[in-house]
Amino acid sequence: MATYHIDEGAAGEVAVPRRYAWIVFALTFGLLISDYMSRQVLNAVFPMLKGEWVLSDTQLGLLSGIVALMVGLLTFPLSLLADRFGRVKSLALMAALWSLATLGCALAQNYEQMFIARFLVGVGEAAYGSVGIAVVVSVFPREMRATLSGAFISGGLFGSVLGMASGGLLAHWLGWRWAFAGMALFGLLLAALYPLVVKESRISTPCRGAKGSAGGRNPLRSLYSSRSVISAYVGSGLQLFVGGTVIVWMPSYLNRYYGMETDKAGAAAAIIVLCSGAGMILCGMLSDRLCKARPDRKISLAIGYCIGSCALLSLAFALPFGLPQLVLICLGMFIATGTSGPAGAMVANLTHASVHGTAFATLTLANNLLGLAPGPFITGKVSDHIGLDNAFRLVPLISIAAAMVFLYARRHYHKDVARLEGESSPSIAPDPAINEGHTEVRA
Repeated sequence: MATYHIDEGAAGEVAVPRRYAWIVFALTFGLLISDYMSRQVLNAVFPMLKGEWVLSDTQLGLLSGIVALMVGLLTFPLSLLADRFGRVKSLALMAALWSLATLGCALAQNYEQMFIARFLVGVGEAAYGSVGIAVVVSVFPREMRATLSGAFISGGLFGSVLGMASGGLLAHWLGWRWAFAGMALFGLLLAALYPLVVKESRISTPCRGAKGSAGGRNPLRSLYSSRSVISAYVGSGLQLFVGGTVIVWMPSYLNRYYGMETDKAGAAAAIIVLCSGAGMILCGMLSDRLCKARPDRKISLAIGYCIGSCALLSLAFALPFGLPQLVLICLGMFIATGTSGPAGAMVANLTHASVHGTAFATLTLANNLLGLAPGPFITGKVSDHIGLDNAFRLVPLISIAAAMVFLYARRHYHKDVARLEGESSPSIAPDPAINEGHTEVRA
């Protein structure tokens, strides 16, 4: 049977059957899709909730933002707990919690009950991204990790598409409660199946013996010890303020200003989300291709993505409602998420290899606290005063702030990377763009 040989460092190699590795990826990817379907189905039924419960845009934005807020606050501590008590068991429990909470949304009788249910959805989803990707990379060889990481992260956007599109259809034909119930049943099925197939004993256990390898320094210090890595967190979060806000409010925008029914608005918004997903993948590939000799150029590309998305989206929301506006929104969203690849590469290059999982949990924290949580809420608040169309004209301006933060990071990037390599060069997993020969550096 064909196997993947997973390097365990001092512990030697572990052989994982290829078929089993891909089954683990498929199930973990499926749960990530369920995660985002449960999170984003709410956006498709905004118009129905607003009419039935007489809600303001501020209240609707808070229902969306509370999930991202809990993900941001809890991703770090829950990731640490999952590493300690078992990742497979933790993922199954997370999936069961967010699915039951989504079922609670279907049963909610008022805004307060819906808010509590959405709060619990956020708790369940908090650490899934960082823990899920840790499980995926543990069953594949080192040389496949970049490809699998990108593919896994894109599952969030595909889940958003499915959540809004299928949720819009279910809400249109059966009512908004069935939109939530459908997402819940899908998640509960996968949550029950996952621990039956994926076993902790059959996946590679990550090496935890890097303590003190950085010349006696604490590897966790690299999470915050350089101006560049802090700028990567902040710049990524600010840019996601734009992308996340447009995704959340687009179904309502299409319903109000284009007169689309819930199902059609959800489907049209799903196309825009697909553009974002394609942009995340293709802009990341472009960054790797153009920056082989100069990894710091990835930061310049991130700045370009910020400025380009600001220009395209600002122009789009200044145009009259119609097809040209929708085309420009698609183009703007295509590059708005393009900073994910460069920001991730910066975080990997600027933190110790032994804490990369925690580093990406920190990036998730910044993405949620600076972008995904406040974006929908603030936009809803502004919309209550000046209208959603006018609020959307202000949202792209946040990209200018993100570009300025990335520009600051570019000034210090080389110095910060050199300092980190000087402290712990044997333990740092270099960016493939830095080492074109793909020669592995090991202790």
